[in-house]
Amino acid sequence: MTADAWGVLILLAITIALFIWDKLRMDLVALMVVVVLALSGWVTPAEAVFGSGNSLVVMIAALFIVGEGLFQTGLAARAGLLLLRVGGTSEARILWALLPMVALMSAFMSSTGAVALFIPVVLTLARRSGINPGRLMMPLAFASLIGGMLTLIGTPPNLVVANQMKASGVEPFAFFDFTLVGGAIFIVGTLYLIYVARFFLPEAPEGEERTAEPHLADLAKRYGIEDQLHRLRVQPGSSLIGKTVSEAGLRTHFDITLFGIRRQGRLVSSLMPVLSETRIQPWDHLLVYGSPEAIDRLCQACGIAREGFPSGEMGRVNQEFGAAEVIVRRFSPLIGKTLKEARLRDRIGLSVIGVRRNNEPMAADFQNTRIDFGDTLLLVGGWRYIEALQNNRDFVILETPAEMHEASRHGEKSPWALTITLAMLVLMITGWVSTLTASLIAALAMILTGCVRMDEAYRSFNATSLVLIAGMLPLAKAMSTTGALDALVSGVTHLAEGQSPHLLLAVFFLITSVLSQFISNTATTVLVAPIGMATAQSLGIQPEPVLMTIALAASTAFATPIASPVNTLVIAPGHYRFLDFVKVGIPLQILSMILILLLTPVFFPF
Repeated sequence: MTADAWGVLILLAITIALFIWDKLRMDLVALMVVVVLALSGWVTPAEAVFGSGNSLVVMIAALFIVGEGLFQTGLAARAGLLLLRVGGTSEARILWALLPMVALMSAFMSSTGAVALFIPVVLTLARRSGINPGRLMMPLAFASLIGGMLTLIGTPPNLVVANQMKASGVEPFAFFDFTLVGGAIFIVGTLYLIYVARFFLPEAPEGEERTAEPHLADLAKRYGIEDQLHRLRVQPGSSLIGKTVSEAGLRTHFDITLFGIRRQGRLVSSLMPVLSETRIQPWDHLLVYGSPEAIDRLCQACGIAREGFPSGEMGRVNQEFGAAEVIVRRFSPLIGKTLKEARLRDRIGLSVIGVRRNNEPMAADFQNTRIDFGDTLLLVGGWRYIEALQNNRDFVILETPAEMHEASRHGEKSPWALTITLAMLVLMITGWVSTLTASLIAALAMILTGCVRMDEAYRSFNATSLVLIAGMLPLAKAMSTTGALDALVSGVTHLAEGQSPHLLLAVFFLITSVLSQFISNTATTVLVAPIGMATAQSLGIQPEPVLMTIALAASTAFATPIASPVNTLVIAPGHYRFLDFVKVGIPLQILSMILILLLTPVFFPF
């Protein structure tokens, strides 16, 4: 090897050592690598920074925006609720529901795209179930990598080996040829991730406890109002139709507080915050607070149907509507006024549905009670109004519910977000445009339709992931241009010549799998596949088992966080360290190797 090749390998070793040392942030280490490469001359200055404009980095940034659109419109929360219904709060049941879904999606589209779309869903799911996200994020990433082993288009290395076979005059692999071995890896890998990896996955990060924030239902119980919540339906012909909330006078005439309206849209029903000028329409569902007797009087007088308060309604309310517990400040001008006189709905856009004084909930007729210093109020309304309370001088926020973290700001745009996401998946699966183009189109559409604001789009970028990927890509290029990679591959394969075919498979698996932990698995496959083809032909054996082994080994990128963009994506939300991937990934890598070496010669004989 040349001196430059040795230098690049030494830099790679130092980089890995710094990752394992774990005293410096991984993105900082990646930036240091870029500086060293630029100063050394192993790559040109332009090549040293080409990672920041690389198509992979741009695609991931676009997918962050798409994922933010799913989050801001509430679709991620709804998907999380669906998985929560299936899996409950059991970590194992949640993973049984999640992993097959991710693997199946990754079999037909970019695994990076699949993970980027599922990250907001899993974060929502983790918050609702009280499970540390680190228990779910790594299984999510690994399931997507395994999903890529199931079909020809599941991951680029599969296409690379098929192209190599075609160029060499060999019948290339068919679409589902990978499913035979990949399916076995999926079954065993899923069992490992659910029942064994749990012993290696991190608990909550040090100093961080899982959320002690109450849910909306908890706050309702604290104020003793769980039996005071009702959902009513406005019947055609009701005297309330066409009136504003102020004109309806529900509080004045019936001692009932209207705090939400569920109105059917074109595709989904949306929950609207209630302001004085909001007009009531036929078939509106009114979410109200009041005594059962008051509700009966309203229904009889105004042509309203009573629907109770279904148990699922609170979960739906949580997505775009919420509550906050506040205490009245000592010198607030509200002190001494009744809630009616304070007109909080007009002032801050929120309704009061509960009052506590001296740690005891007050009676249902608290609207005429004068506010005193130290009273705690339970306010309900749109999340944007609740967030604005942080700057309100009249109140101190005591607690906001856990749902505030996953609240949707643009719930009315959810049909657009769903349509855009499905269209992106169709473009990716069919290959009508490149994955990068499909991602950019979807990201732009999310912004233009109002699913994501520009400031939200910028905040959605996970800088750690983007910098780490952009910083490590030039190192992979340096290994290729200096000849370090060629020297490694040629040296190891030379040792395998003249040995048994099974040993040859083991050697190619180890070469491909180890290199894929540190450089692009696509680049690894491009380099190793021609050598595998030539070695098989020189030994007089069929190339199919060798190339299948190379393709599948390239997807076993489990042992380092830089092995795949998929792994890098989950570092920040999972709060992972370098060694977390080593502990969980290496056993899965060994299991995959055993299955590949045993099954590949069975389905693709020598």
